[in-house]
Amino acid sequence: MTVFSGTGVRVIGLISGTSIDGIDVAAADLRAEGDTVVLSPLGQLEVPYPAALRDALLAALPPNPCDAEQLTKLDTLVGQAFAEAAARGVEELAGGDAHVVASLGQTVFHWVEDGTARGTLQVGNPAWIAERTGLPVVADLRVRDVAAGGHGAPLASTLDALWLREMAASGPVAALNIGGIANITVVPSHGDVLAYDTGPGNALMDIAAHRVTGLRADIDGALALRGDVRPDLLAKLLLDPYYAAAPPKSTGKELFHGTYLDAALDGLPPIGAEDLLATLTELTAVTIAAECRRHSIATVIVSGGGADNPALMAALARNLPDTALKTSDDHGLPRAGKEAYLTILLGWLTWSGVPGNLPSATGARGDRLLGSITPGAGPLRLPAPHSSTVTRLRVAAKTGER
Repeated sequence: MTVFSGTGVRVIGLISGTSIDGIDVAAADLRAEGDTVVLSPLGQLEVPYPAALRDALLAALPPNPCDAEQLTKLDTLVGQAFAEAAARGVEELAGGDAHVVASLGQTVFHWVEDGTARGTLQVGNPAWIAERTGLPVVADLRVRDVAAGGHGAPLASTLDALWLREMAASGPVAALNIGGIANITVVPSHGDVLAYDTGPGNALMDIAAHRVTGLRADIDGALALRGDVRPDLLAKLLLDPYYAAAPPKSTGKELFHGTYLDAALDGLPPIGAEDLLATLTELTAVTIAAECRRHSIATVIVSGGGADNPALMAALARNLPDTALKTSDDHGLPRAGKEAYLTILLGWLTWSGVPGNLPSATGARGDRLLGSITPGAGPLRLPAPHSSTVTRLRVAAKTGER
């Protein structure tokens, strides 16, 4: 990939994942050193959604209906929430000084038919962020890859391919993010990087836990740890054709939702809350483990909310007894903020005029510049081009260099 030179860029990254808990915010300084992108994290925080906005987002997800009025209001309200989160990131993480904001927004629908991604929609209009912060905003980062025949996901493959290539020299490494949906990036010793969604991460578990406890999730995996896996339900869930489909592939809550869970439970003997959570946790672990074994993964580096679930991590360890399980914290990227740092990297690439997708992972026809740029308070000035090719990402401690 060709990058642009300069003394460095300070970027604020924003994303809300498929769990729809809130907005992850991070700040970092980035610069190019030869073939290496150096990312110096400045910190991260999570800004919860207001309860009413989270409820409205969940109510708009499939299979629920959503009309143009709802969608317009959500685009505005999420944009305003992201704008406030960005302002906090600038002040609290970047010392009041940043060059650009990157936003992956809030996905509300990912349109896939017959294994082909047809479109994707993220709400949270970047104009609100630009107006609130005065900074230019790089946003709408997925759809160009979809237009080029890709899935627009998992874009984490871009970061993982640069970050883990050296580690993979001693054996294939997988970066695993467990949000509402679980996705994996496979970085081999040689050859193309693959990345795709393995299936539900926390999505079905969260639905079941909310029905039983009224809480957003099975906190600390407490219910699952007390339950037993129901083989009949697990076997029925594993029949879903998504698991047998070949990558590149992507999915979301438009498939793994409450009605989906009800259909799986239909016709089976009653199942208690603890056994239900144990079974759904095992489903996530089994489907992830199957993909790790498919690629003979030696080390799995876990990030996302699922990394904080002891029941899920224990199930992964049980299903991958010969694989080393680590977290992204072990390699410099806090697991709770990794996707926000991914957003920062993607924003920096676009800001620098560099393609941000990985066609071997997303299935796109080729490298593409991603997203669009909304100007800030002043004229839009992009960096000058540089001829180096970047093949690595190094995560470094903050040095104070700009």
